[in-house]
Amino acid sequence: MVSKIRSLGLYGIRGYEVSVECFLSGGLPAFDVVGLPDAAVKESRERVRAALKSCGYEFPLRRITVNLAPADLRKEGSLYDLPILLGLLCAAGDIKAMPENSAFIGELSLEGALRPVNGVLPMALCAARAGIQTLFVPAENAREAALAGNLTVYPAGHLNEIIGHLSGKEPLTPAPDEFINERGATPLDFKDVKGQANVKRALEIAAAGGHNILLIGPPGAGKSMLARRLPSILPDMNRQEALEATEIHSVAGLISSKNPLLTSRPFRSPHHTISSIGMAGGGRIPHPGEISLAHNGVLFLDEMPEFSKDTLEVLRQPIEDGEVTISRVSGSLTYPCRFMLVCAMNPCRCGWRGHPSGRCVCSQASVDAYMERISGPILDRIDMHVEVPALPFDDLSHNALAEDSESIRRRVNSARELQRVRCEDSTASCNAQLTQELARRTCVLDAESTQLMRAAFERLGLTARSYDRILRVARTIADLEGAQDIGGAHLAEAIQYRTLDLRRR
Repeated sequence: MVSKIRSLGLYGIRGYEVSVECFLSGGLPAFDVVGLPDAAVKESRERVRAALKSCGYEFPLRRITVNLAPADLRKEGSLYDLPILLGLLCAAGDIKAMPENSAFIGELSLEGALRPVNGVLPMALCAARAGIQTLFVPAENAREAALAGNLTVYPAGHLNEIIGHLSGKEPLTPAPDEFINERGATPLDFKDVKGQANVKRALEIAAAGGHNILLIGPPGAGKSMLARRLPSILPDMNRQEALEATEIHSVAGLISSKNPLLTSRPFRSPHHTISSIGMAGGGRIPHPGEISLAHNGVLFLDEMPEFSKDTLEVLRQPIEDGEVTISRVSGSLTYPCRFMLVCAMNPCRCGWRGHPSGRCVCSQASVDAYMERISGPILDRIDMHVEVPALPFDDLSHNALAEDSESIRRRVNSARELQRVRCEDSTASCNAQLTQELARRTCVLDAESTQLMRAAFERLGLTARSYDRILRVARTIADLEGAQDIGGAHLAEAIQYRTLDLRRR
């Protein structure tokens, strides 16, 4: 007898439907799993065997063949334990056939308890698209699966609970869809930052427009401290952005049962020893890297020149396209990676160049060599270059609190709302993502501003890309002031955030 159980699988961060087909036949007892299973799937034979006996069922002493269709996609993980076991019970006639509109995923313990698995949200979204009406998942994955919507999710802690529900004896209670769009609390606030008004202003502009930014200054000036407070002023995520970010973190196993939804924008800060594969993603079957985990959030590179050249250069295409394609023998996968790049670096190898103490011992050749560790194409893709000077004693000894993050975030949200209305007919969501057509229509300069831009272009030796990025930053500055058009003051402020272009002249 053949039984069919609907289940789901993952390919990258996209779910797909899997049909678990179980066939019992005569002959010597055997248990084969086919359909490109990995080692974890093959090991399900022993977990299923023990779970069946622990729950009081006889394991069929027959030739068992389990096919995971489609057979041309590799199946990974332990999530097929539950559908394989149910398929065996159906094929043996111990329970009735499963409803066609239901799907099952979950790992089994040897006692029949259900354990959580990774990547439940993208699989639940796939189930909703495939017309599946009910999804049975481990109890710890239920809140995450319910976020998909248009789907009834039944949480279960043990195999007997599912069998009791299917028989009608003890119905399970569906998990509620609890989409709560509340930001997670953060102890880091701009009110605790002393001085550095120019850097705070630059970070506010970067947050308002989604612009990449580089902070340059001596040790102890507050570069990392300021960068780590950036998430506290970033705009709120809408439902679509939250689900996109949560999907990626779910596949990476970074979602907990208590907090199944990312409510604050991701902030990823990899160590400078990270490899190019760790940054962009990869593996035999490619998994998302740091740039994808930072999707809809911030990727912070502290001590940027210390990262290897290969690691930095893999950022070129993702910064422009907002996605990264990884090709392996097993296939090609495309992951989203639309992030804000925030970098911090010292002005020289010893770090003290330009410090009032005059303790820098680096020669000009050494400074040039240090700066050249970051290629021109990468710097060209960073919209704003901001000097972070050492704090004077008067600023450090001043105990008054500065403007708090909530006040700054209100201005950022207002500017983002203007951009949302402007970009509602495109795929862009902020000024940093403007299409060329939108940029031509919204970043128009008057005659005086055009002359200013011409002078900056010739003096700084700007490229077409940096010219375009200056216009977008100027558009964001105008949005923060609620201005309809870009004025000369907005453009002048945007130009002065290209300090490294001036240094290299």
